[in-house]
Amino acid sequence: MGSLRLALGNAALLTLMLGHFTNDTFAGVLPMLFPTIKDRFGLTNGEVGIATLAYTSASSLSQPFFGYLSDRHGRRWYASTTLVWGATFVAAYGFAGSYSVFLLLAFLAGIGSGAYHPLGASNAAAVTDERYRNAALSLYTVGGTSGYALGPLIAAGLLALFGARGTALLLLPGVLVAALILPRMRAVERARRAGTRLTGPSPPMVPGARRMLGRLIVVVALRSWVFLSVIQFVPIWYDDLGYRSGFYGAMVTTIILAGAVGTLLGGAMADRIGQRRIVTLSLVLAVPSLLLFVGLPGPLALISGALFGLTCDASLSVTLVAAQRLLPGQTGMASGVILGLGFITGGVGVWATGVLADAVGVPTALAIVGLLCLVAAAVAITVPWDNTGRRAADDEAMLEAAGVHASPSASG
Repeated sequence: MGSLRLALGNAALLTLMLGHFTNDTFAGVLPMLFPTIKDRFGLTNGEVGIATLAYTSASSLSQPFFGYLSDRHGRRWYASTTLVWGATFVAAYGFAGSYSVFLLLAFLAGIGSGAYHPLGASNAAAVTDERYRNAALSLYTVGGTSGYALGPLIAAGLLALFGARGTALLLLPGVLVAALILPRMRAVERARRAGTRLTGPSPPMVPGARRMLGRLIVVVALRSWVFLSVIQFVPIWYDDLGYRSGFYGAMVTTIILAGAVGTLLGGAMADRIGQRRIVTLSLVLAVPSLLLFVGLPGPLALISGALFGLTCDASLSVTLVAAQRLLPGQTGMASGVILGLGFITGGVGVWATGVLADAVGVPTALAIVGLLCLVAAAVAITVPWDNTGRRAADDEAMLEAAGVHASPSASG
């Protein structure tokens, strides 16, 4: 786990991680409002799924554009602005007077999320050394996953104490964190320039990069379809079973936090044993975990749900690093494409899962959709991953590289 220690010593990376944490906290709020809006506006599961589609489509489709801006016209204030934007519309969720207004708010909040992701991911890649980049990007990704995990708990607390309009309080952390990270972005810029000087010009694009990127998008899309379907429909399923929001909020948080652990472990292990093994094995293991989760609902599902999150999300940062390596010098664009196009199809998949759930029930729909992880694993096998794993013998060289990268950011 030496690569994780090196990543934790990188102050510039931790700054970007804080922004990612805050940004994705807002995304985790949305599913907790679904039981409320379903009852308030008399919606079907399919219509509830459209709210997820509105958020993910805005977030995903905008990411390549914001990735281009990050590569070509990066500015220190971009990150803070995106956080305030997202917080403003998430805070307004509870005030929606109609289903159409709620969809509009979800769409606008999604744009804020989409703006931050490629910006943060490209900078995170730029301020870390290539030899521990899987671990560094897994750490950065876990910042977002942890925020996404806490979002349901925060929303459940606000709903219980203040009702739907308690979402207004979410504006405060967005503004505070934006103000906190703005001066730190200067250190990120210095670390990025230092990394560019150290590595020199970007190597040429990998032959067949666009074809391989397409396969990566398929893997990410199928994985996100399965994972998002579970996260979005667990609140509705357990609300129908008679459980309170505190229980299913904790369950959603458990699944997402387990996903964060899986992402962290997957990134660290990919640096040692190779990306292909991590991606394919984790996707295959996610299937029996999900079948156990839907087959045994109740308190024991906290354990099987955690196992599902751990396995399903283990490949999250690995696919992101692979995309960035395919498009050297265009990490913002690569991040935007792999996250954007991958997750929009995942959002469409949630809508399809909702339609299926209306016909056969939520648990059966989730079990059927879970089989897509096997399809994703089959596609992943065809990707010529970079399997040059790092071994412990490289630690001394990595320490030297980490000192170069970490010291400029620490001085800020």
